[in-house]
Amino acid sequence: MQKVLSQRAKELERYFTEPETLQRGVLQRLLQHGAMTLYGREHDITGLTSYETFRRLVPVNSYEELKDGIDRMRHGEKDVLWPGQVKWYAKSSGTTNDKSKFVPVSKDGLNHIHYAGGRDTVVWYLQNNPQSRLFDGRALILGGSHAPNYNVAHSLVGDLSAILIENINPVVNFVRVPDKKTALISDFEVKREKIAQQCLKKNVTNLSGVPSWMMSVLTRVLELSGKDHLEDVWPNLEVFFHGGIAFAPYRKQYEAMITKPDMHYMETYNASEGFFGIQNDPLDSSMMLMVDYDIFYEFAPIEAIDDDGMLTDPDSVVPLWGVKANKNYAVIITTSCGLWRYMIGDTVKFTSTMPYKFHITGRTKSFINAFGEELIVDNAEKGLQYACAQTGAEVKEYTAAPVFRSEGVVPHHQWVIEFTKEPEDLDAFAQLLDNKLKELNSDYEAKRFKDINMVCLKIVKAREGLFHDWLKSKGKLGGQHKVPRLCNNRKIIEEILQSPTPTLP
Repeated sequence: MQKVLSQRAKELERYFTEPETLQRGVLQRLLQHGAMTLYGREHDITGLTSYETFRRLVPVNSYEELKDGIDRMRHGEKDVLWPGQVKWYAKSSGTTNDKSKFVPVSKDGLNHIHYAGGRDTVVWYLQNNPQSRLFDGRALILGGSHAPNYNVAHSLVGDLSAILIENINPVVNFVRVPDKKTALISDFEVKREKIAQQCLKKNVTNLSGVPSWMMSVLTRVLELSGKDHLEDVWPNLEVFFHGGIAFAPYRKQYEAMITKPDMHYMETYNASEGFFGIQNDPLDSSMMLMVDYDIFYEFAPIEAIDDDGMLTDPDSVVPLWGVKANKNYAVIITTSCGLWRYMIGDTVKFTSTMPYKFHITGRTKSFINAFGEELIVDNAEKGLQYACAQTGAEVKEYTAAPVFRSEGVVPHHQWVIEFTKEPEDLDAFAQLLDNKLKELNSDYEAKRFKDINMVCLKIVKAREGLFHDWLKSKGKLGGQHKVPRLCNNRKIIEEILQSPTPTLP
């Protein structure tokens, strides 16, 4: 194991010197395989060698454009978008009419994207922490479940995390908790209890999962143990590998739960469509873009994306070596799972281009631009972080949406926030948040000028468990499900506000 990790560490040095060479090599591999598919023949990619020709022949795609091919693959047809037959599909949300997406996860994708990301996370962690005792204990890995109601005769559907658990080398099951059967339970509340019971007496050294759902499990572990801090349950706990949502709103809660000074936190960017980034430097919150996996990257300037998240100017798309630092881009990928020039819906901003390091800034559809303010999730997260720092408050969950002009109502943003620790003065918290958003976003500042077009945001304090109950009503507890942060209409916020308080049995 150490020899393999050491060799990989040497290979990762090329990220600092040859990222364009690595990406061009990835494109060539993908084109060679793609030439053997129906999609490749339809787009005449046989023999392609240049990026310029590739972008001319292959269009940028949304899920809807690839859906027909994916449906054929799910029903057993081979060589459609990727060579061979693809058995597994990661269920994801976010398409039109609230239908589910089924993202193909090929064997190549499992090995050369998703598992590669897990390996490299450990490689970089051990490089930064050579005295680590990571492998002396167990990994508490929190994942989702299969979705058998979506299975068809020739394919299986599940959360990505469940697919990874199902296909992982069986040896890994000896160093992880919970057991495989428990890990794949679909009812999160039942799974939470079983996980807490199973791992209570184990020597857990590391955690992996989405911060919100992991917090729920760890809270139950403390309740069962009767301890105040997690290191009293697991003395050798040393790192939390987290991803899926921003960690900043949860950091104080974790630091209160885990008080040992040598606890580490390491962010990863893994999604149903691929494993894209790893925080390789504990002193730098940005992540390294993983440029030698089976993923070829392209980027569209955010101004070329319309309110529906669609690309309006295909000529504006650039490859990795064409991006500029401190500019907001929508991510486009081509992968060994058969996703060809696919817009994944995420936006990023590069902090460095040698090597390529970035922050996730939001979603192409997760923003508020009802009045020209162009508020993105990155603004929201930083604004909340500032307001919490100034007031000592702690935010558990939130969502925000516009309130439109009506008789006696000036447009503004409405935030529904569930606090772990409430601010003493909610109006003062709102003012701090509003002022920080003006500082972070010049468009927001312009629309807030003298309260003419927009007035200060207003906060609705959510009852405890409101977001949990809303997610539960949607069948979205656990896994990679998350609360939508910003929405340009009021559909989601109205649903959340109207979510009833559950009655006690």
